Order: sequence, then C-alpha cells, then structure tokens
Amino acid sequence: MTGFEAAVIVAAGLFAGGINSVVGSGTLITFPVLLALGYPPVVANVSNGIGLVPGSVGGAVGYRRELKGQAGRLVRFGMVTAVGAVCGALLLLVLPPGAFEAVVPALIVVALVLVLLQPLIARRLAERGPDRHPHGGIPLLFGVFGTAVYGGYFGAAQGVILLALMGILVDDSLQRLNGVKNVLAAIANLTSGVVFVFAAEVDWAVVGLLAGGSTIGGLIGARVGRRLRPFWLRAAIVVVGTVAIVQLLIR
Repeated sequence: MTGFEAAVIVAAGLFAGGINSVVGSGTLITFPVLLALGYPPVVANVSNGIGLVPGSVGGAVGYRRELKGQAGRLVRFGMVTAVGAVCGALLLLVLPPGAFEAVVPALIVVALVLVLLQPLIARRLAERGPDRHPHGGIPLLFGVFGTAVYGGYFGAAQGVILLALMGILVDDSLQRLNGVKNVLAAIANLTSGVVFVFAAEVDWAVVGLLAGGSTIGGLIGARVGRRLRPFWLRAAIVVVGTVAIVQLLIR
C-alpha cells in the first residue's frame, strides 16, 4: 500500500464516519474506494465493516445527550441487532456475491418513501391512541432484525432504513432515534466483524486506516447532525439515500 492509497482510505473513512452519524450510507463511500484500489469485494466488504465500527461508536458518543433515558430500548434493539448481524455475516460467507445487492436499491427507495411520509403516518398512528407503541412493538423488532441481517451482509443505507422504520413506529423525536441508529449500527458492524475475524480474510491495515478516519468523522458528524432540525435531517436522509441508489445502479 502506497502513502497515497493510505491517505485516500483515511479520507474515505472520515467522510463515511460523518455521513453515518448524520444519516447512514457511509459504506457507499468506503466500499467503492476499496474496490477501486484493487481489493477483492469480500475482503473490501469485511475490512470496511470492521473499520467503520469506531466511527459508529464516535457518532453514538456524540449523541449521548439524545440517548439518555433510552437504555431499555437500546438493550432490546441491541440484542436483536446482534443476532441479525451474525445471520447476515454468515450469509455473506455462504451466498454467491451480489445476492442481496440486487434488492438494495429497492430497499432504499422504500426507506426514502417512508422517511418522506413519516410525519403523516406518525400523525395518523397517533390518532389511533392505544395502537401507538412507545417502542414500536413486535413489527419494529422484526424490522430491526431484518435491517441487522442486511447490515451484517453489506450495510449500505442500513441507517436510512432504520431511521425510516423507527420514525414511523416509535413515538419519539427523530434526533433521539438517530442516536439509537448510531448505536445499532455500531453493534451490527462489531458483531458481524467478530464473525469475519474468524471466518474471512481481513486486511488489518485497511481496518486501521478506516477506523482512524471514521472515528474523527463520526464525532464531527454527530456535532453537525444534532443541530439539524427534523426537516433538514429528513432532507439529508433523502439526498444521501438518492445518491446511494444512483451509485448502486451505475456501479
């Protein structure tokens, strides 16, 4: 690895960490960069997932104020996320390349539509009174599990999908849910990373460079994201998600 390549990886990690804290989809920056530098897809995917863990942790730390009072929610969703991420990591090891990537654009489109309609849907659900669950109920548990499976496998736009689901099914502010999203993303990457350490090839130099860049980016991104009003945070989600769709379709 040359010095230039190392600098490119650090820069990609920096931007990915920042985007992950605010919205998600940082993988859509780092993964293509690693492929362009000549890393095999599976090695790039595995090393990328592990390398972005510190960035997600940094984002979660930056949202620590919004996470207050959410311990029960984090434990509940965190356990489901860990199980789902293990399943996703195992799928990556046994399924042919690209098995999930074919449906990724469709998943992101659905997530973006849900994000746009979230205020209207949440208002309608609130009118139903008792049917509105403070923690999202069983439907959200299944949604978190499915998103974690996807996150363990590939993870691009995992945060967009999570925010869409939680924004509709949970009666809470988008900023507080964004903090939860950062914690769950860290759990998904860390859990799947443990599987990959024992069962797949990891480029630890890439992991170290991404970790350094994404940690700084995560902290910076959290400072920016926490100041965004719900409208602008929702707009950022839609913009990043749209770019993600285009990038996946033309890749």
